[in-house]
Amino acid sequence: MKTIFEKDKGVSGICLCDENENLDFFDGIYKRKSPLGLPNVSELEALRHYKELSDRNFCIEKGFYPLGSCTMKYNPKVNELLASLEGFSDLHPLSSDEDCQGALELMYKLQEALKEITGMDAITLQPAAGAQGELTGMMVIKKYFEVKGEKRTKVIIPDSAHGTNPASAHLCGFEIVPVKSNDKGQVDIEALKSLVNHDVAAIMMTNPNTLGIFEENVLEISQIMHENGSLLYYDGANFNAIMGYTNPKLMGFDVVHLNLHKTFATPHGGGGPGAGPVGVVDALKDFLPSPVVDFDGQKYFRNCNIKHSIGQVKAFYGNFSVLVKAYAYILMMGQNLKEASENAVLNANYLKEKLKEAYLLPYDEPCMHEFVLSGEKQKHENGVSTLHIAKALMDENTHPPTVYFPLIVHEAIMIEPTESETKEVMDDFVKVMLKIADEAKSNPEKVISSPHSTPVKKIDETLAARHPNLKFVQ
Repeated sequence: MKTIFEKDKGVSGICLCDENENLDFFDGIYKRKSPLGLPNVSELEALRHYKELSDRNFCIEKGFYPLGSCTMKYNPKVNELLASLEGFSDLHPLSSDEDCQGALELMYKLQEALKEITGMDAITLQPAAGAQGELTGMMVIKKYFEVKGEKRTKVIIPDSAHGTNPASAHLCGFEIVPVKSNDKGQVDIEALKSLVNHDVAAIMMTNPNTLGIFEENVLEISQIMHENGSLLYYDGANFNAIMGYTNPKLMGFDVVHLNLHKTFATPHGGGGPGAGPVGVVDALKDFLPSPVVDFDGQKYFRNCNIKHSIGQVKAFYGNFSVLVKAYAYILMMGQNLKEASENAVLNANYLKEKLKEAYLLPYDEPCMHEFVLSGEKQKHENGVSTLHIAKALMDENTHPPTVYFPLIVHEAIMIEPTESETKEVMDDFVKVMLKIADEAKSNPEKVISSPHSTPVKKIDETLAARHPNLKFVQ
């Protein structure tokens, strides 16, 4: 073999070829016809450029992330180290069961741990995200009724639900039936009763719900649905609030998905990867995606013998690196998973009490791991909207909370501190939020024109959303 490096006519290239190969052929087919257009800078200058760009990114190591709706907490670095072990990171996805016993053992034991944590009887690790977990769960429910010979066409979903809930059910062909919340921010039982009939396949719920409030009538809801022959689906996005205290099985749920990449501390943000395992009660285990990881007492194997399987939902077997990190987190925490929930709930209630005088609190109930304020008072009195408040937080080294969700709260500000944060961090956040509330009165133009210190200042988000410029400009 011969390495050829050419730098003529303004063209650079590297080619590995046999010495007897016809180089004219390579020149004619592979050689660039125009300059590459790379900047003429040193390696050090290039490194400094990309380091400066990276410093502009906000990350959990840089500041507070009070995002609500889906737990996104600190990811212990040891999890990353374990996931990068050679035996895991270099494992080929087409390896036979005999050649990947360690990986299969880890997945099997993670399934067993998740069964104990959720109370469910069987688990699949295949789904690659929470939304895909939802879709998988709804596919299981649809197949279950098909096998039973029942034509059920509707799914009930609370008006405060995550947007992926109706999307997942609709993708499976179900008609979405919303059920309203009562004055305590919980499912209105009488409204639910009026919606239940033989067409209803299931209800999809999050508990605690999207307002951060525990559904105190969940057992009555479970009874209503089961007496109708319907199933209950548990959205596990808010599972961080209840670990070790209760579980979906005790509440009467039949299907659950978990966001491993959130509740069990894998990557924070960044777009992934994710993992959304699905757990089911015994009556639904024969409908799970194929294969599931099993153990015959001597070896671990991928079991494809699932009687009514909905089929495979993810190439190979899920996002394995996320599974490694989640299993490491569970082993590291052990019984302290319960303490994590305790601290998450404590932190959220602490912030709620500190902020409810400055901002409107639509539902003044004891919250779980998150709560929802409203910027309606600031908007009505001084024209400072929730979006303005969120942008002002960016000037204070704080990531904005989730805003304008759930939709049933006008000018919603959803805050979830997680258990990872100290009292000092939360006190600083309180000071910043109170400062912004004061400035909304004394100097509203300053808040409205925020942010002032970020690389990108105020943008027209409506224009960007409705008329995106997708044209690539060289």
